[in-house]
Amino acid sequence: MLDKQQRQRIISRHRDSLTRYGHHPHALYWSGKDIQEIRFQVLTEVGIQDGDSVLDVGCGFGDFYAWIKQKGIAIDYTGVDLSLDLVAKGREIYPDIKLIVGELFDCRFSQASFDWVILSGAMNEQLHDDASYAKKMITLMYDLCVKGVAFNMLDARFVQAHDLQSVYPQAMLEYCESIASSCILKDDYLKNDFSIYMLR
Repeated sequence: MLDKQQRQRIISRHRDSLTRYGHHPHALYWSGKDIQEIRFQVLTEVGIQDGDSVLDVGCGFGDFYAWIKQKGIAIDYTGVDLSLDLVAKGREIYPDIKLIVGELFDCRFSQASFDWVILSGAMNEQLHDDASYAKKMITLMYDLCVKGVAFNMLDARFVQAHDLQSVYPQAMLEYCESIASSCILKDDYLKNDFSIYMLR
C-alpha cells in the first residue's frame, strides 16, 4: 500500500490538475485525448466483450466506460481511484456507473470478482521502489479476475524521468509470467508505452 505521504501527493496533484483543466485528459496527466484512447483500445483488445464485468483501477473520471460504450460494447463497469475529486466529478458525468474512492488495496473484493481488471496510467507515479508496488498491484489485479488483466506502463527504454516511473517491458513480462500461464506483451502502439495481457 501507499504510505500517507504518497497518497496525499497523488490526491493533491489531481485536485490541482482538475481545478486547472476540468473534465479533460490533461487533468489525468495524459498528453491528449487521442493518446488516452489509443491506450483504451489496446486494453480492450485483451478480449473485453459485451456483457463482461470490468474493474478499472485508477479510473480517474471513469472515461473508459464512456469510450467503450461508444464502441457498442456494454460492460458492467466498476472504477476505483484514490482521488475523491476525480471520482466526484466522474459520478456527475456518469451517474449510472459504480465509482469507488480509494486504493485497490483498500477494497475488499473477493477473488475472481470481475471478468477483467484493467489499469491505464495508474502505475506511472515515481515511488523509487524498483516497481515493487506495481508488482503487488498486478498480483492483486490477477487475483481479482476471471478472464484476465490488461495494464500499461511507461517504457524505460524511452522514458527516464525523475518524476515518472518507467520499467523495462521484458522484465515486467517475466514477472507476469511467474504469476500467469499466458502473457502477451504489446509494445507497438506508442513509443514510450507498453501493455501486458495476463490471461487465465
